[in-house]
Amino acid sequence: MEYAPKNDSIESLFKGKYRKVSDIKEIERIDSDFILINGNLHYEGDIQNLFHTIHSKLSDHTRVAIVYYSSLWWPIFKLADILGVRSTTPEQNWISHEDIANFLILEDFELIRVEQRILLPLYIPLVSNFVNRYLAPLPIIRNFTVLNIAIARPIGIKEKKQKQPSVSIVVAARNEEGNIFDIPRRIPKMGPNDELILVEGNSTDNTWATILELKKVYKGHLKIQTAQQDGKGKGDAVRKGFAMAKNEILMILDADLTVPPEDLPKFYTSIASGKGEFINGSRLVYPMEKKAMRFFNRVGNKFFAVSFSFVLGQRFKDTLCGTKVISKSNYAMLAKNRGYFGEFDPFGDFDLIFGASRMGLKIIEVPISYKERTYGETNISRWKHGVILLTMLLFAARKTKFI
Repeated sequence: MEYAPKNDSIESLFKGKYRKVSDIKEIERIDSDFILINGNLHYEGDIQNLFHTIHSKLSDHTRVAIVYYSSLWWPIFKLADILGVRSTTPEQNWISHEDIANFLILEDFELIRVEQRILLPLYIPLVSNFVNRYLAPLPIIRNFTVLNIAIARPIGIKEKKQKQPSVSIVVAARNEEGNIFDIPRRIPKMGPNDELILVEGNSTDNTWATILELKKVYKGHLKIQTAQQDGKGKGDAVRKGFAMAKNEILMILDADLTVPPEDLPKFYTSIASGKGEFINGSRLVYPMEKKAMRFFNRVGNKFFAVSFSFVLGQRFKDTLCGTKVISKSNYAMLAKNRGYFGEFDPFGDFDLIFGASRMGLKIIEVPISYKERTYGETNISRWKHGVILLTMLLFAARKTKFI
């Protein structure tokens, strides 16, 4: 009776190198991207002590992947033992989701998400693959799967105290001439050496000339870098801006200023305090100005938020908000593994969302008050870009959920 996941299916949920928990006694410090506890908890005499030992050796960026069996399957496994159709050692512990969550709290871990895998543990040609890949992750059905995979991060690790981090704010600007001078004027001071990176691309107005004029006359608290993008789309501009960034925290701010720059300190505090590792803006909490978002755009936003929450296993209320924040070190790891999802995202948002989720980063949302655009017209085509988003959603589902 085959019920253990293959290592490649585990790895596909994450990125980079991992260590098995069986190596724990041989290591003084774990610096891997994640450590894999593959069913060990069912045979462990002191689970809390195991988590305690692991925590004492982890780096703050290491994630813990915990594979454990559903207690609903205990009678079936017991019957399989009696009938002799499986050869593994009978499990001592049968633990629930609540048990896992409690052990993690006790030993200073934070639960990031839980995935469900394998509905049909017996191999039946064609049938097993279809059922386990496409049916097992679905709502309701996933409650009856054999395997659970919990992702957790360590908290409370005392690292060497660092200086207050500074921010690199990247603004992709296309046909935003009338907003350029307002951008640095409205950005509050956050870190000691914040910088603003303005990346212009394919404008038909005087956006680039206005950016150059701003850089010449600006005397405020921000250092300003400017560039013109080489390709097309916001995603290309954001990646160019992030490559130019010099500071510890990377932010995206839309040039249309519909997300108020005055709200950026909320994002800064959330990531600098360690409450989150990928900070996503949410426009769907507070009332928004009358013309800030059209009806079908709002419907589309809610559809994609629910869909991406299901696919990625972490809650999103608004995936399409342009303001997103990540540390430079985490972005470097994300960019290194970008090939898993490819580089076809023209917006840049989902490249970051997919990567952050796969890395097991703690994702939180900061509600903002969404404003009407006061200059120019939107660069988003809701139907054309909606089709692209749907394609990306299906692609992400194939790469992360239905594996």
